[in-house]
Amino acid sequence: MKPRQKKWAYQNTALTIASIGLFIFLADTPAAHAMIEHIGSYGYLGSFIAGIFFVSTFTVAPSAVVLFHLAEEFHPVLIALTAGAGGVIGDLLIFRFVRGDAFAELSPLIERIKQRPVFALFKSSYFGWFTPVLGALIIASPLPDEAGIGLMGLSKMREWQFMLLTYVLNTTGILIIVLLAQA
Repeated sequence: MKPRQKKWAYQNTALTIASIGLFIFLADTPAAHAMIEHIGSYGYLGSFIAGIFFVSTFTVAPSAVVLFHLAEEFHPVLIALTAGAGGVIGDLLIFRFVRGDAFAELSPLIERIKQRPVFALFKSSYFGWFTPVLGALIIASPLPDEAGIGLMGLSKMREWQFMLLTYVLNTTGILIIVLLAQA
């Protein structure tokens, strides 16, 4: 019989932090900049790929540059529609992470924070609608989506509802940015 392996309590959280650190280290390399410029040469497929990266804090700026340049050559509405679909993929990965194992690892810490008196306000029925609405506003804005997805992940929203909502919000936000870039 094999002895049971002891699982590290914060394994997923530590791996996530390590991968973010590695990404930050690699994001400012010449190879990364060349790859971002190369994505722009793929037209609408490039806007889909840029949309995937448009939702993250660390990749929003380069993907916005790609979308800006694509909007100069292609129809802005089609750029927004394809980039919005890519944004759904990026948001869904984050949403599944929030609802997955890593969030479960952090739940004891979150429960301690929730016991603070200021958070008691958000447990009332008057503020029950506030969390997903605030999350939707953050996703629709040009701000990175992680905080909004986290707020929506705390609600009882189904995955298909989340996907539909983020598609509309991302497409609208990207369309506004692309139209402003053209003006």
